[in-house]
Amino acid sequence: MKKKILYISIAAALFLLSACSDDFLDVQPLTKVPSTVLLTDANGLTTLLANLYAKMPMEDFMYNPGKFFNYHRDLGGNAFVDFGWSTSFYTDESNYSSGSGAGPVNDAYWEYGAVTMSGNNNISNGAYGSIRQVNQFLQDLQTVNLDEGLRKRVTSEGHFIRAYMYFGLVKRYGGVPIIKVPQLPGEDLFTPRSTEKETFNFILSECDLAIENLPATVNTNDGIYRATKWAAYALKSRVALYAASIAKFWDKAPLTGDAVDNKLVGGMTSADANNYYTLCLAASAEIIDNSGKTLYKPAPATRTEATKNFQDLFQNPTGAMEEMIFLKAYIDGSTTRMQGHSFDVYFNPSQTAPSYSYFGRFNPTLDLVDLFEDYTDDGTGKSVPLITRTDGVENEYVANPGTGLDLAKPYKLYNTPSEIFVNKDARLFGSIITPGSIWKSKTMVIQGGLVKSDGTKLIYQNGNALGLDGKTYYTYGGATGPEYSGFAQLGNNEQGNYTSSGFNVKKYLKESMTTITQYLCTTPYIDFRLAEIYLNYAEAAIESGTGDAAKAALYLNALRKRAGHADNIPATIDNIMKERRIELAFEGHRYWDLVRRRDYHTMFNKTSRKALVPILDLRENPPKYFFVRALNWPDNNAGGRTFESKSYYKAIPDVATNKLIQNPQY
Repeated sequence: MKKKILYISIAAALFLLSACSDDFLDVQPLTKVPSTVLLTDANGLTTLLANLYAKMPMEDFMYNPGKFFNYHRDLGGNAFVDFGWSTSFYTDESNYSSGSGAGPVNDAYWEYGAVTMSGNNNISNGAYGSIRQVNQFLQDLQTVNLDEGLRKRVTSEGHFIRAYMYFGLVKRYGGVPIIKVPQLPGEDLFTPRSTEKETFNFILSECDLAIENLPATVNTNDGIYRATKWAAYALKSRVALYAASIAKFWDKAPLTGDAVDNKLVGGMTSADANNYYTLCLAASAEIIDNSGKTLYKPAPATRTEATKNFQDLFQNPTGAMEEMIFLKAYIDGSTTRMQGHSFDVYFNPSQTAPSYSYFGRFNPTLDLVDLFEDYTDDGTGKSVPLITRTDGVENEYVANPGTGLDLAKPYKLYNTPSEIFVNKDARLFGSIITPGSIWKSKTMVIQGGLVKSDGTKLIYQNGNALGLDGKTYYTYGGATGPEYSGFAQLGNNEQGNYTSSGFNVKKYLKESMTTITQYLCTTPYIDFRLAEIYLNYAEAAIESGTGDAAKAALYLNALRKRAGHADNIPATIDNIMKERRIELAFEGHRYWDLVRRRDYHTMFNKTSRKALVPILDLRENPPKYFFVRALNWPDNNAGGRTFESKSYYKAIPDVATNKLIQNPQY
């Protein structure tokens, strides 16, 4: 039998990611070393694990859904990766300031077999290159001389990582080839696709193997970012809910073709859906009942405290470990350009931006902001859209306020830009920078234009005018770019550094960070936290009609109570999905929720996301503000955004070479 080699690059050996403690930085530089040698050495074992964790397809701060998956250019990525994108930009919760569309994530997360794709056995990128390394790791663990307790633990870690990798594949492609051993040149590499159901079942069985011997807790000696049994249960909860949704909602966007006939996509029944919902409920309950995890600061004394607590949860996740289940860590990479991320670089608003050419690009939509409740707390949980008019009409949107604003409409006047947001759910202010709010000790100036004292409109253009009070006012709220954060340079991709929606992201931005450079950011990424598990349980319970409906309502309302609400609302599916959008906004869930529940193609059908445009009215003395509901400029300029039904699955690449059945309509 040919000697099996697991290739480890120097960069990968030094890479601190999901599973790493500081000890991972002390390993000796390696080039090509047999994995069986590494497994008998403590540093070698941590090196292998760090490398495998680093290859998990986590959609974190370093993920660009339109380019290459989770690799720095220094670590084998074959193109520059912009660490400033998010799956959120493909949804109705946010957009990229200079424009982002709807459609399938276009990451390069596929490589089928070493020989068939690259012609040699040295593969490092792509899903199957990574899976091969996990397979080699799991195989070699069974033959080396290793403490049995340690062998069992790291074997379970391997199964957790492999489950995560296959989940990344199934939610993109449907059923895929299931390869559980390292393939070698000369072997039959043309493994056919399994059905979508078989693939989900394999992933869930991998989660069970991970649960078997993973520890309940981790410590600083082991590395606090390594997987625990609760991380494996959380992955099982997420996977089972996803599979259940595909089984239940497939017919909302049915497809046809060979892949469908062979059940490589679709082909599951209502019985399958109920089975997966049951698995989701059981995995979720195991975490809720036995992990000891609790919500971070679940009972705030005031709404202001609730806002701060929610913001702190994401600024400092390691300070909220009672809620955290699985995190990804980073270290300062500003000198090496390897380990750190750049979330704070790309997404701080203009007024607090670093000295870098890209900033302010994460723009939450009015669609999302309108979902938040106020504190009426009447037991219904209904959303309360922002009040922009005195006639109660809040479903009318101006295509382009620069040309189409009708001043005869009864817009409500406000004294300040922040007044319109009074009494809104605390999580709004913990997640989103709103006009007139304070961020890093600065008042955020987000303004789309002004109306001169004579009624002339200056909107979406540079300019200034005298008010009735004799003062000079500017269309964007300030004379120069650093003085404002909204609507300037619309459509300019290179300089699209100002919100085009009327809002900037706050969640995950570190307010205390004053020096901001690329790769400097070290805020951990939250992959699993208890709030998601609460919502997974609630959705599975209500969609299936099984589980404990009273507990579903309890978990739903626990999240609202943390936000300062006093009432209890019923656990309807509408309330649960709304709460999911509010609580988990910008955490990478919305895109896949739209996909798994088959809502994407109806949500995006020549659709423009919505913006809130604050306008200064100089016909008043002192000047007042009114707010225009508008179509998001980049979306409207593109004629709206459309998601095709076929895009629920990506095309299988290189089918002529790998002999796989192609997905429908490709």
